[in-house]
Amino acid sequence: MDDTKSRLLDAAGAIFAEKGYEAASVREICQRANANIAAVNYHFGEKRQLYVAAVREAQCAQTMQLKLPRWSGELTPEQRLHQYIRLMFETMLASNRPSWHLELMLRELARPTEACEAVVEDYIRPMAEQLKAILNDLTPGLTEDDRWPIGFSIVGQVLFYYVHQPIIRLLIGQAAYETLNVEALAAHVTRFSLAAMGRPAGESSP
Repeated sequence: MDDTKSRLLDAAGAIFAEKGYEAASVREICQRANANIAAVNYHFGEKRQLYVAAVREAQCAQTMQLKLPRWSGELTPEQRLHQYIRLMFETMLASNRPSWHLELMLRELARPTEACEAVVEDYIRPMAEQLKAILNDLTPGLTEDDRWPIGFSIVGQVLFYYVHQPIIRLLIGQAAYETLNVEALAAHVTRFSLAAMGRPAGESSP
């Protein structure tokens, strides 16, 4: 990505997350990004499109960094579910992602705009389809309407550990929190989810 465009996205994302769309100004964004206002027009067209791009960037870091492998026929559905969950944790708990990603997404979810619809179609729906394919194999006796809540519950478990990190630290203490690494969390959520579906957890190891 062009360096100026990248700086504008980072600055805009942080300011939109802090102040919201209405209170944020293009001038302030450009000052923080060390860019001129013409650069916003060149790369994004207008403030609204800059906001949509910032939300896309925030959600992209949470979902589209999931580089799901092309699974071979040798892997069981349980193993594919474990890999899916593990990759979600790897992405969401990555230490190098700016805090504004989560802050902006929470603000957008509280008051959805057209950016939310764009993110769903571009990023979230493809990920949901991949999870649905795994659940199709795990729950052949269920209808699609019955599988959606299962998928939401699986993703919800992962999101809890991402969104509520401060609360978890306060509840269990820092030492216990540090034991909740990606491997431990992925194994727990996989076992819990498979048990809810009546599947043996022992089949989930890669």
